[in-house]
Amino acid sequence: MANKQHTKAKTMQSLFFCIATASVGILFMIMIFLFMEGIPLFKIVSPNDFLLGKYWYPTSDPPDFGIFPLILASLYVTLLSSVIAIPLGVMTAIYLAELASPRVAEIVKPVVELLAALPSVVIGFFGMVIVAPFLQKTFGLATGLNLFNAALMLAFMSIPTICSLSEDAVYSVPTGLKEGSLALGATHWETIIRVILPASVSGISTAVILGMSRAIGETMVVLMVAGGAAMIPGSLFDPVRPLPASIAAEMAEAPFRGDHYYALFATGIVLFLFTLLFNIVADFISHKYRQVGEASL
Repeated sequence: MANKQHTKAKTMQSLFFCIATASVGILFMIMIFLFMEGIPLFKIVSPNDFLLGKYWYPTSDPPDFGIFPLILASLYVTLLSSVIAIPLGVMTAIYLAELASPRVAEIVKPVVELLAALPSVVIGFFGMVIVAPFLQKTFGLATGLNLFNAALMLAFMSIPTICSLSEDAVYSVPTGLKEGSLALGATHWETIIRVILPASVSGISTAVILGMSRAIGETMVVLMVAGGAAMIPGSLFDPVRPLPASIAAEMAEAPFRGDHYYALFATGIVLFLFTLLFNIVADFISHKYRQVGEASL
């Protein structure tokens, strides 16, 4: 019996190892293909001109392959959506986990999770048909398809992820910590701020990471509502073109293995490195907060 269980455990371990190895191998092959197709661009354009160039005209003669406006657009849209989504998502999670009645929580939580399942193209249509005309009319803009609209839609997409995972992190705080705080005379609000949040800050950080990772690599929404202008924005209401939107909009019309084709793959390399750096920094912050939270307890 013991040998049979040991054999079964070894089989499952080998299966999971093969699956994990396959995942890493597929990611590695995608990365190799991305670099193989993007690096040839730097035979005709220097990395400095590519990253810091202010003009993106790949079909002009001669072409300009400067992606600095695209990088700024991605950064601005991601940061603005983070400013909107993180407070709303975390506060909603705390309300559902600690303040809302069971009846209200049973209604609101499924609705929030349903929002996370909405296709990005539906959110993009909402931004084009509803939000864009509203912004254009309210602020007297030339177009409602701009940086602010894109940030709003990305925040709308990120809030459900941040809320759901943050709520799970708050729920995972041991009941004994809450009861001990209340027994020592702390109010419910003091318990939330001084006990529950420090104990769950690592899980909340992970929720923020996942929510912002979805926003930073989102293509369809920014393609539909950001305006598509490859220029450096001067205000929140200027049209922009983030990195994913530029790749999606132009890949179909780029000649195979031409300069434009290589430029789009090089843009993908920058987006890949940008996302990788973001996740490394986020993991470091999450680990640091986990240590701080454990020390404070």
